[in-house]
Amino acid sequence: MASEAALKSAQPKEKKRSSEIVNTIRKLLKNKLAVFGLIVIFLQVLMAILAPWIVQYTPVEQNLSNAELGIGADGHWLGTDNYGRDMWSRLVYGARVSLIVGITSVVIGLAGGVTLGLLAGYYRRLDGIIMRIVDLLFAFPGILLAMLIIAMLGTSLVNVVIAISIWSIPGCARIVRGSVLTVKKQEYVLAMKSLGASNTRIILKHILPNCTAPIIVFATMRMATSILSTSALSFLGLGAQPPTAEWGAMIAAGQDFMWSSPHMTIVPGIAIMLVVFAFNVVGDGLRDALDPNMDFNN
Repeated sequence: MASEAALKSAQPKEKKRSSEIVNTIRKLLKNKLAVFGLIVIFLQVLMAILAPWIVQYTPVEQNLSNAELGIGADGHWLGTDNYGRDMWSRLVYGARVSLIVGITSVVIGLAGGVTLGLLAGYYRRLDGIIMRIVDLLFAFPGILLAMLIIAMLGTSLVNVVIAISIWSIPGCARIVRGSVLTVKKQEYVLAMKSLGASNTRIILKHILPNCTAPIIVFATMRMATSILSTSALSFLGLGAQPPTAEWGAMIAAGQDFMWSSPHMTIVPGIAIMLVVFAFNVVGDGLRDALDPNMDFNN
């Protein structure tokens, strides 16, 4: 009888989860900055998907007779660069590069970080080993760690993804470990252990779902860091290589023309600023919305 009651209490309550999701969305939409961030992110995604249909020129198409045209000149509404390439086209395709690199690096980093965090939090014997490795990675400043990895692997966007992924692992692992240490002491986890459930089932079916809130917040805010890091590495010549349209590389190409054609650096700079700000405020909004102690009724 006690076992049946314990099993019943351990089963997920779908209605409760649905109401929690609706409540989280409602709280998030009350945050005006988060809504602004969502709009910016939506526009970036839309630009990346519709890139071939919303630009008139290809991003690598050169026309030296139209070099360094100002904003709105000759049908180039964001002007052209020093090779006569349309800035709007390069900005749109740059959004695609930023999203692909950001999402890929965050997903890979989450896969590694969540796995290490779950193992460290659940198995005490592995905790010391895993967390010492994590501490070792934390000993390096993030951007320097990424530069070191790229220096060993070579300059390319693929290696940028690898570098940022490795950089993302320790932070995610530490957050997940802390959540697991809290969740595994809950009564429903102890009930499943008493019923003879395997460790794999307990971790994947009962602990991981209850650690999703901090993982979602981390992933959202990590997207901002990944996009900014990609631009920084490309600016330094370690990421996207010419003639690839990437925002950091566009700023690097335009820095010698700051006085004659300031739009070459200002336009991609504003794009980076808006997108990074958008992901940060959405992450802040999600953190507040997922916090049961926050009151949005006032």
